[in-house]
Amino acid sequence: MIDKRVKNAKEAIEGIKDGMTLMLGGFGLCGIPENSINALVESNVKDLTCISNNAGVDDFGLGLLLHKRQIKKMISSYVGENAEFERQMLSGELEVELTPQGTLAEKCRAAQAGIPAFYTPAGYGTEVAEGKEVKEFKGKPHILEHAFDADFSIVKAWKGDYAGNLIFKGSARNFNHPMAGAGKITIAEVEELVEPGELDPNEIHIPGIMVQRIFQGEKFEKRIEQRTVRPKE
Repeated sequence: MIDKRVKNAKEAIEGIKDGMTLMLGGFGLCGIPENSINALVESNVKDLTCISNNAGVDDFGLGLLLHKRQIKKMISSYVGENAEFERQMLSGELEVELTPQGTLAEKCRAAQAGIPAFYTPAGYGTEVAEGKEVKEFKGKPHILEHAFDADFSIVKAWKGDYAGNLIFKGSARNFNHPMAGAGKITIAEVEELVEPGELDPNEIHIPGIMVQRIFQGEKFEKRIEQRTVRPKE
C-alpha cells in the first residue's frame, strides 16, 4: 500500500509555482484547507488562478492570498464577504470569472470523472453564455461548459488514512468532494490521520486513488462567516 503522508502543509504544496491553477475546497469558510492556504501565503507564490466557491474574508482563507496580491484570477460563484476582493475587482487588479454555483460544482465533478465538457441550461441568456456554444435539448437551450483543468486540487477532510482515503463531515463535504481527484495532483489536509483499515469502508467518500499527498493539519480555526442567534427573551 502506498504511503502518501507528507510531514506538513509546507511539504504538501511543493511544486506549486507561479502562474498555476489551483482548486481549493470549502463553502464560505466551512471546510477550507486552512493550513495549505497559510503555507501558500508564506511561500510567496504569485499569479495564481484560484477556483473556489468563494474568496474567503479579508483576514482569513483566500483573503490572505488576495491581500498579498498572490492571486491573478478568481473563478468563483460567490464573493460577497470580502471587501478587498471587491476593491481589486472593481479597480481591474483582479480578473474574475463568476460562475453559477451548480455549474462550478459540475465543472469540478466533470474533471474528477474525466469528462471534458457538458451542456447545462444554467446561465443561458446571460453574460455567462457569451461566446459559448448553444444547443437545444427537448426544446430548451443549453450552453457548453468545459471541465476545469487545474494543476493542483487542495481539499480538507475530517478523517483520512495514509493511503489517501477520505471522510468528510457535514457541510464540509461541499466542494471538497468534487474537487478531490479533479486536479493533476490532489493534496488533502485532514483533522485526523489514521492507519489504513481504521476507516469504515462504507463511510469513505473519496478513495485513496484520487489523492496523491495527505497530512494532518493543526490549529484549525473553523471560523463562521455570519453568526445568527435567537434574541434573548
